[in-house]
Amino acid sequence: MTKSPEFLKHLWQDIPASIVVALVALPLCLGIALASGAPLFSGLIAGIVGGIVVGILSKSQLSVSGPAAGLTVIVLAAIESLPTYEAFLIAVCLSGVMQMLFSLTKSGVLAEFVPSSVITGMLAAIGLILILKQIPHAIGYDGDFEGSLSFLQTDGFNTLSALPHAIAQSLLAGPLIIASISLVFLFWWDKARPSEGLLRFLPGPLVVVIFGVLANTLFIAAVPSLAIAPTHLVQVPVSEGLRDFASQFATPDFGAIGLPLVWTTALTLAIVASLESLLSVKAIDEIDPRRRTTDKNRELLAQGGGNLVSGLIGGLPLTSVIIRSSANVEAGAITKTSAVLHGFWLLLSVFLIPVVLNLIPLAALAAILLHIGYKLTRIELYKQRYRQGWHQFVPFVVTVVAILLTDLLIGILIGLAVGFVFVVARNFRTAVSVVNDGDSWLVSARRNLYFIHKYELQNKLTGIPDGATVVINLDRAEFVDPDNFDIINAFARNAEFRDIEVSVRGEFGDRTDELIKAPRKKVVYS
Repeated sequence: MTKSPEFLKHLWQDIPASIVVALVALPLCLGIALASGAPLFSGLIAGIVGGIVVGILSKSQLSVSGPAAGLTVIVLAAIESLPTYEAFLIAVCLSGVMQMLFSLTKSGVLAEFVPSSVITGMLAAIGLILILKQIPHAIGYDGDFEGSLSFLQTDGFNTLSALPHAIAQSLLAGPLIIASISLVFLFWWDKARPSEGLLRFLPGPLVVVIFGVLANTLFIAAVPSLAIAPTHLVQVPVSEGLRDFASQFATPDFGAIGLPLVWTTALTLAIVASLESLLSVKAIDEIDPRRRTTDKNRELLAQGGGNLVSGLIGGLPLTSVIIRSSANVEAGAITKTSAVLHGFWLLLSVFLIPVVLNLIPLAALAAILLHIGYKLTRIELYKQRYRQGWHQFVPFVVTVVAILLTDLLIGILIGLAVGFVFVVARNFRTAVSVVNDGDSWLVSARRNLYFIHKYELQNKLTGIPDGATVVINLDRAEFVDPDNFDIINAFARNAEFRDIEVSVRGEFGDRTDELIKAPRKKVVYS
């Protein structure tokens, strides 16, 4: 009997999840385009390409790509500096090519060196930021764009100061009612959703969006004072026909390829987008219920292909995005079919039903993001890291605070720096033990010997007296830094002049030969 393809087997889980992701992605695509100073439709193009093109090319089963808030400053500066938007599109295309070259050099391996405490700190920080950023949208204040992750906001406030300002100046009953009821429903639906029957596939966020549209329609008809203003609704560009829709796509100005700023922008986009994508994919692997591991080099190739296509048809640069990907996980997606379908839903909806999309209150979408944010930054996550010890808890908390008070990339870099300090501190613990029985000395590596263990090893060997019999046991070390090999060799060379008999135990492939090169009368290798 022929086995069903993986994507067909899980279609019933992936289709509802893809609808949820599309609903989450829609305002984010528009908000990021607005903040980037680009045409609104360019954000939708990037979302569509991120779903369809990157989804097909990537081997990540749960990551979802699209325009990223972390690139808005770079994009805004480039668009303002370059002669035309079409010249900027050349930089997007070139950044995609550069990312594909990164994949060929196996640069994706860099993601594997990020400590898990920093990754979980990033997820918790995103959750916390979602909560703080979406509360204003939930009560009718839209001073900052949807999808913003930066501490400093476009309205002159910051993530923290915007809250009291929004409550004091823009607390509107209509958005608050819709957001509150929607949020209560989402938490209730987590517990009440049936485990059998078709209702188990009903996405709670879809119910929330439909409720938001119907509630606002009722407000307009029966209680105008509660009606939500158009500025607090989704605002998708509306086309009058196929020709008008097609006219919103753009092509690059290839004549601008010789501009130095095009190349510097492309390189900047390629580096930042690659880092964000690798970290996002690494984070999603951490919360994948099936604990699958993504090929990071293939992900760079997929992201590069996505940026190349996005630039060719008028879209913004894209990355793998934590918010959309987390929504995908929480919605119960199993395979990358969900990411691909979300791109199709975006394309079909902005072409066929933009007027309907423009009826969706941002308050309803804010409730969905608040729900996701809570799940990403649950108190239990903080308790778990605390129980694992200070070496895990401190980098975790520093990452959370740093991202909250700066932005995603800067916060992660700060978290990595602190995490590295703790890694170094942990590895400074005794790595070499010495046991002495009369004239016999046993010097043992308790674990791998890295560069930072040079001083300890040198100090232990220097303390051995003349005329001793020494065994240097490296069996427990799978890796010995070349500098430590040099220290052992230097001790062995000096041994015959000090009447010391040396025996070295351990196998390191080709590196073992480096311990045997110089002839020594009293040195034995085994």
